[in-house]
Amino acid sequence: MENIFLSVIIPTRNRANMLKGTLESIAKQNLPQQCFETIVVDNGSTDKTKKAAKSFIDKIPNLRYFYEETPGLHVGRHKGLKEAKADIFVYADDDIEAFPTWLEGIAEAFEDKDVVLVGGKNLPKFETEPPDWILQMWEKDQAGNRIMEYLSILDLGDKIKTINPYHVFGCNFSIRKPVLLEAGGFHPDAMPKEVIKYRGDGESYVSKYVLVNGHKTLYHPKASVYHLVSKKRMTESYFCKRAYNQGISNSYIQIRAAHGLAYRAKSPYERLKQMSQSDIVRAIGRRAKRVISRSRKEPFDEIQGKIAQAYRAGWQFHQNEVQNDPELLEYVLKHTYLE
Repeated sequence: MENIFLSVIIPTRNRANMLKGTLESIAKQNLPQQCFETIVVDNGSTDKTKKAAKSFIDKIPNLRYFYEETPGLHVGRHKGLKEAKADIFVYADDDIEAFPTWLEGIAEAFEDKDVVLVGGKNLPKFETEPPDWILQMWEKDQAGNRIMEYLSILDLGDKIKTINPYHVFGCNFSIRKPVLLEAGGFHPDAMPKEVIKYRGDGESYVSKYVLVNGHKTLYHPKASVYHLVSKKRMTESYFCKRAYNQGISNSYIQIRAAHGLAYRAKSPYERLKQMSQSDIVRAIGRRAKRVISRSRKEPFDEIQGKIAQAYRAGWQFHQNEVQNDPELLEYVLKHTYLE
């Protein structure tokens, strides 16, 4: 396996059917199979995930499966890191469908030795016809880009270019091993509901490290995927859930910052994360007002209230949990979760 120079790492949990679609697209890559390996990390599944992964061994020669029962997306990501044989990690979600040119584009991007982080388009694969307000949010901005963080979809056009590292989303996130290790690995993310208090800022922390240290991030249109947008994600309740989770993440960031564990903010995204709760609510409200009030009959104030309330609830929940649980505070203040 000495020819392998990309390690594709796919953490997954109880989504065997989705995983099959992802692996099918990997089996159809233009890049020769001997140039990459595929690592499936089963993060505590109770369904037929193992069987689904093993069924692709004949289609994807360098496929390996690992079981890791400890919950948390960062745990699955770090297990893949430890088992990988390459020096370039290609992290993908289990609900993506990769372009045939995906790995070819990533390999081309990393030919530039200054590039440490690579992303591409994350185009929506809508499970059902989306409501008008989703389509309006997906419209191009003044720069001709389309970005919707809450659904992890993005389209920055058809040209190769240097971009802000925050525009490389976790579902399609390729990084050099030395840089990821220097950053200390990923922070906690995508925790099951029963342990949601342990949520952190995930790959955003790594993006922050890349930004603050002046490393180069490249967008390559060939390095693109389709990202499944299920029917349940195209609802106000899902967006409120994401706002709640963002409240937890922001509380985590603020607590670490108060203890001196934060980089100096340099990007607009970082400035947003350092805003007060009321400022963030107003920012969310302005965005929601432009989009939702044009397409929904409910009063705007009601919709804005739901989003704001969900965010505040998540933030306050985490603040209370940390205040009442010394072990959780110790966990939040860990220098690295790469164990």
